[in-house]
Amino acid sequence: MAAALTVKVVVPEPIAEPGLALLREAGFTVVELTPAAAASGELAGALADAQALIVRSAVKVNAGLLAAAPQLRVVGRAGVGVDNVDLAAAKARGVVVMNTPGGSSAAVAELTLGMMLALARHLPRAAAGMRAGQWEKKALEGTELLGKTLGLLGFGRIAIEVARRARAFGMTVIAYDPATPLQAARQSGVELVDFDQVLARSDYLSLHLALSATAHNLLDSAAFARMKPGIRLINCARGEVIDETALEAALRSGRVAAAALDVFQQEPPGASSLLQLPNLIATPHLGAATVEAQERVGVAIAEQIRDYLLHGRLANAVSV
Repeated sequence: MAAALTVKVVVPEPIAEPGLALLREAGFTVVELTPAAAASGELAGALADAQALIVRSAVKVNAGLLAAAPQLRVVGRAGVGVDNVDLAAAKARGVVVMNTPGGSSAAVAELTLGMMLALARHLPRAAAGMRAGQWEKKALEGTELLGKTLGLLGFGRIAIEVARRARAFGMTVIAYDPATPLQAARQSGVELVDFDQVLARSDYLSLHLALSATAHNLLDSAAFARMKPGIRLINCARGEVIDETALEAALRSGRVAAAALDVFQQEPPGASSLLQLPNLIATPHLGAATVEAQERVGVAIAEQIRDYLLHGRLANAVSV
């Protein structure tokens, strides 16, 4: 344990206190900073003699930052996506990159279902109207999820949780994901289909794809043209998967009846004309933003960092 006392872990974004406590109990020195420390150079200075770095999504772990950390052994992402980490640069320097893929699955799945219900029952407009003294009961007639078809683009952990909840609402669930074994989908009561079928058959389409070269702008004007007229779209995954100009055109034409976005090509999206559309619900990347999810991922990444530095055990390594 004496060697563990020399270990320094830098945390420039807040993680749950139980995770920090776990690192301290292991004998590690924990240095907490703010995301602004990356721009000021304070973070680079703190990393000069650090063995571990834990980030969420705000801090960009690029080649320059890694070069300032000659003793760094591991970068932990308290969450799923690692697009804010330069994996090639980390690999070149022999730095392991880990994430926590299961910790926020329930939170994102619940938000996805919440988005679907909000779209089906016009909840944001109804709430805003009541505050404005309006009583739009007839104009706000909605639809039911019962009997509708939910299409899932991607069928990983979060999509599986969405499928379970959607089936409880009486929905038929189909999915497109070439990497998913047929048997795994059948065990979840989901029919695997091809890309064109998931577009053409879905009443609701929910995105659950990791960011990749093939997924970038996957939903473009050609894809929207192949969708079932009146489809409703939900994206709690990655904003880069949707061509936002094409989505805006589809929403204005009615090809897409409504959409709910928690993620955007650029975050924050600024004064985007897309945000002014009445048939769009937008939230500020809240997918994993629950007390429970943040505690789970904070504790999980702390355990993984501890086990790797003390015992050499790898868990959820996305780059070795």
